[in-house]
Amino acid sequence: MKRILITGGAGFIGSNLCDYFISKGNQVTCLDNFATGFRYNIEHLLSHPDFKLIEGDIRDLATCQQAAADQDYVLHQAALGSVPRSINDPITSNDVNVGGFLNMLVAARDSGVKRFIYAASSSTYGDSETLPKVEEVIGKPLSPYAITKYVNELYADVFSKTYGIECIGLRYFNVFGRRQHPNGAYAAVIPKFVIQLMNHESPVINGTGEYSRDFTYIDNVIQMNEKAMSAENKEALNTVYNTAVGDRTTLNLLVEYLKEYLSVYDPAIANVPIIHGDLRAGDIPHSLASIDKAKKLLGYEPSHDIKKGLQEAVGWYWENLK
Repeated sequence: MKRILITGGAGFIGSNLCDYFISKGNQVTCLDNFATGFRYNIEHLLSHPDFKLIEGDIRDLATCQQAAADQDYVLHQAALGSVPRSINDPITSNDVNVGGFLNMLVAARDSGVKRFIYAASSSTYGDSETLPKVEEVIGKPLSPYAITKYVNELYADVFSKTYGIECIGLRYFNVFGRRQHPNGAYAAVIPKFVIQLMNHESPVINGTGEYSRDFTYIDNVIQMNEKAMSAENKEALNTVYNTAVGDRTTLNLLVEYLKEYLSVYDPAIANVPIIHGDLRAGDIPHSLASIDKAKKLLGYEPSHDIKKGLQEAVGWYWENLK
């Protein structure tokens, strides 16, 4: 039984991590201010004897210290995601993603946490055109959000060297799956397209649709967090890892997959037309991860490729949101 603090634990990724680690017999504390997370994501856990909810904001150091007290591990997921959000409001994104991150690092250090594992981002690769993306080769950030996530990596590196706290960053690549929220101005592309198609509305693809992404199913992300927690080889610590599948899918092909899998439930979805709009500021053309480092040092093997992940995600959305 491990004592695990999951920040942002009511969010999409965080709530899935809460579920998983509770199911494995651990004591889990969730810290969330419900700015982007939802209480209903963790409602079923509130009565569990090994689950604790702290409603609070990582921008408050005292709250972070309260949450980190007596914890073995911190899985830091709390952040304001979205490139467009950061372009519209860079100050709040910085306050949460940099100031809040530093608060959590300080709290983890002061509480003697064994290991601090945090959600990094593929946006850190910025304008680097190298494919596949290798952890040690990055470019200049293309958005305020990307800057904040890169600063996280710099702070984690300094804290590991200066204070001896073990840190591992997981550079998430376009994570999708159950509980990812489909609504709002900054909704991720997969749940947004799924809901539109279920309602027989035309999804709008930014640009020609030939931009590509390494879409990564939530179960792969859970595996990487668990591998990062259990790593014992010193070479595996105090570094960052791509958290991805190692394959890329264009937006055009993504929509074709979604239409195919949703048509199982509603054949009319196959005939919903697609609309192409303007390119979005701050977007990189292509994203493809090398996962060799994670395979070598953590023993990572993705359980879900894009097709298997989409089929499971579509089934969840149809059952829960139709």
